[in-house]
Amino acid sequence: MANILYGVNGEGSGHSSRAREIISHLQDNGHRVHVASFDRGLRNLKDDFEVTEIGGLRLTYVHNRVRYGKTVLRNLLHVPQAAHSIRALERKAQDWDLDLVITDFEPITCHVGHKLGLPVIAIDNQHLLTDTEITYPREYRKEAAATRLVTRLMTPHANACLVISFFTPRIKPRKKKTFLFPPILRQEVLQAKPTEADFVLVYVTSAADELTSVLKNVRQRFVCYGFNRDGRDGNVEFRKPSTDGFLRDLCNCRAIVANAGFSLISEALYLGKPYLAWPVKRQFEQVFNAFYIGETGYGAYWEDLNKERVESFLFNLDTYRKNLAGYPRVDNSAILAKVDQLIADFG
Repeated sequence: MANILYGVNGEGSGHSSRAREIISHLQDNGHRVHVASFDRGLRNLKDDFEVTEIGGLRLTYVHNRVRYGKTVLRNLLHVPQAAHSIRALERKAQDWDLDLVITDFEPITCHVGHKLGLPVIAIDNQHLLTDTEITYPREYRKEAAATRLVTRLMTPHANACLVISFFTPRIKPRKKKTFLFPPILRQEVLQAKPTEADFVLVYVTSAADELTSVLKNVRQRFVCYGFNRDGRDGNVEFRKPSTDGFLRDLCNCRAIVANAGFSLISEALYLGKPYLAWPVKRQFEQVFNAFYIGETGYGAYWEDLNKERVESFLFNLDTYRKNLAGYPRVDNSAILAKVDQLIADFG
């Protein structure tokens, strides 16, 4: 059995959600897994797994926009912590007698793996931007180039790259170590039985008062998360964060209006929910996800929302549902089998 270091990016909950599925599978197969993460990844995993806290990159959001100045300042203040994390993790890794490293877009564990001469397996959706043949609006060329550079720097020189996607682009011919899979989904989602109630689910990364103003003028009931409040304002109901409550509302809603994070999109499409994507501004990965929601016909994409665009989305729900009927609904078995094969190959 293998001794594995598993790095999990702590920005948002998507990385830790899919890492939980892989880690549980590895442990069920008798492997020893040492997890390293920060922020939400640490909080989401520490009660169930052995987790070492490390430093990590954190984005700063204000009014549905990434603020790069605040982000840079915030992360510069944590440079000493990150350097300490690398040294401390290297010492622990030597004591653990590791066989390989798996990283979900987490650079410190990748660095430690390379320094110790260990095989590194990358599992993420970000490598869609570097390893597959994709398109996007031309006005985002600079943002796309910057995002590709960051992706290469986060997990460089992986021995294998397992890329997850809710659509099926071609892998670039020269990317011989890259393999494409459907999204990794939580067991709670795989086992869910979706229904259709009378409300639209809304989710934002940071509170957005301008969206509230738009929704109040649409004749539709909205249930909203991420606004740092609870209560009701006309047809708009605000709810506090709740993992179980949010999943229940996700399963029961008639459609979704939300930022364009990969994990929520993947869960929504699997459950057959049309998606109106409102990407966080200046975050190209979300723009890219939102663009492909529109390209696949599973929903709509707008950088700015107004009453007419929300109403247009609601008017076309039947069309989106017909397109979603053909969405491939599969479990995690294919990527789990590939992980098992790679562990055996790396020996």
